[in-house]
Amino acid sequence: MNIHPTELQTVQQAMKQTKDKRMYERYQAISLFLQGYKYEQISAIIGRNKKTVGTYVKAYREQGLEGLVRHASPGAPHKLTPEQEQELVDIIVNHLPVDVGFEARYNWTLALIVALVEQKWQKTYTLRGMSRLLGSLGLSYTKPTYTLAQADPEKQRGFREETFPALKKTDG
Repeated sequence: MNIHPTELQTVQQAMKQTKDKRMYERYQAISLFLQGYKYEQISAIIGRNKKTVGTYVKAYREQGLEGLVRHASPGAPHKLTPEQEQELVDIIVNHLPVDVGFEARYNWTLALIVALVEQKWQKTYTLRGMSRLLGSLGLSYTKPTYTLAQADPEKQRGFREETFPALKKTDG
């Protein structure tokens, strides 16, 4: 096989620069191939089967180093449409569970959101799946904080600065 002298150097440089173990393995397979090793020998060295080595070599021949780059798998298609996802965010951000039919519920939980989606769009999610969906929509879990609607900020300051420190000092 005729290879350009810089071709092997380019592959070996890519091996040195990558921090990704899988990419290193792919570059190593191509480096060995360019040095004249057979598929069987390469597969024994890198610990992959012969077919995998062939896939790497084919990708390299067709697209060069770019052909070896791993692309993220697309995963399963979304269950909700983008419009439904946006509506879900709007409901969670702007409404309490009690506002949308969950009696005596004032804080959103994953279980409540799963129930809402099933009730509204007939789509089922696991708690983990819903957590991932919410994360991809820019929402994250936080513990609820309560503020009293009619609380007097001046009285709260007085409690924090005077009453509470005095209570901490007394032996109880």
